This record gives sequence, C-alpha cells and structure tokens, in this order.
Amino acid sequence: MYALIQNNEIVKVFANPEGFILDGNQYSSQIFTAWSRAEKEEIGIYEIETDSSNFKDESYYINTNEIFEFKNGKAIRKWGTATAKQLNDVNATDENGDPIIQDGKQLVTKGLKSQKISVSKQQAAGLLQKTDWYVTRKSDNGTAIPQAIQDFRTAVRSVSNQQETQINACSNVEQLKALFEYAGIPSTRPLAEYPKEVI
Repeated sequence: MYALIQNNEIVKVFANPEGFILDGNQYSSQIFTAWSRAEKEEIGIYEIETDSSNFKDESYYINTNEIFEFKNGKAIRKWGTATAKQLNDVNATDENGDPIIQDGKQLVTKGLKSQKISVSKQQAAGLLQKTDWYVTRKSDNGTAIPQAIQDFRTAVRSVSNQQETQINACSNVEQLKALFEYAGIPSTRPLAEYPKEVI
C-alpha cells in the first residue's frame, strides 16, 4: 500500500500498484516494484506503514475507520480507539430511543455472552446428535446404551453447562476474549473443552 504525498499531505492512496499521471507525466504500475524507495519518494510516492496498536479483534470490538496521515516523513495507516461490543443483551430501540416491539414482544439485541453461549450449545447439540440413535434404540426396544457413549453424552452436557457458567461470569469483553485464547505448548485455553467423539 502506497500514498502519493503533495505539500506534506496524502492526496491519494494506492491499495494496489496502478498506473497514474503526476505533473503531466505518465507512470506505469511497475514503478512500485521496480523503483527503489528513494526513487519513489523523490516523486512523492511513500510506502504506507501500518500502526495497528489501536486495532482490536473485530469479533469483540468495533474499530474506527482507517486513518491515513503523513507525519515526520512517513505515511502511516492507523485506527482510532476501538469500542468494545455489547457484552450483555439489551432491549432494541429505534433512532428515537423507543422500544422496538415485534409480534407483541420487546426485540432484544443479543450481546457477546449470548452469542458465545449459543455457539456452545450448537456445538454440544452437534456432538450429541451423532449418538442420539443409541437413545432412540433404547427407547424403542430397551437396548442399553454402552457406558462409553453414556459417559461421552454426560461429559458433553457437563462441558456445555461449564462453558455457559464461565461465559456468564465475565464482567467485561477482555475477560470473555481471554476465555477463548489458546496459549502454551500444548496449546490450551481457559474455556472448558468438549470431549473427543466416541463412536
């Protein structure tokens, strides 16, 4: 990514190499790779440096739009302060702040906790579904569920409950984010893990 600088201001950003006209001269896109840094800077083309110190994980934060600036002889791409997404559920409101009612009920905007718990429950349901036929068979003809399968199903439900408890215990977005971050060797995370499938 490059910027065209004129009078110490960024006048154009090149996301990809492209031909351009400057001061009546036609320049090929090849200058971006063929010319040295000094040659490019001599005509005002500066490689953009990225300062991502304010950029945060978009799963948990709302980042500002990119900001481009030319400062101290450098073209810089950066972001403003990120805002944490809503942690808990909130009642949805319109632009006037009035409640949004749908089918006679208050519409609720799900926060990160509810979203993460929903994913956890979907994972649990997916794991249990593969062994549901054992339960159906037992109901139909009384055939016992193998102990390993029963233990697996119990463990899945236990982990689902444990994950929900861990998620609900978070009081801010950073705590929630930390639950899902893997670290170390072997790589582990604070959030409880589902057992390996037994089929």
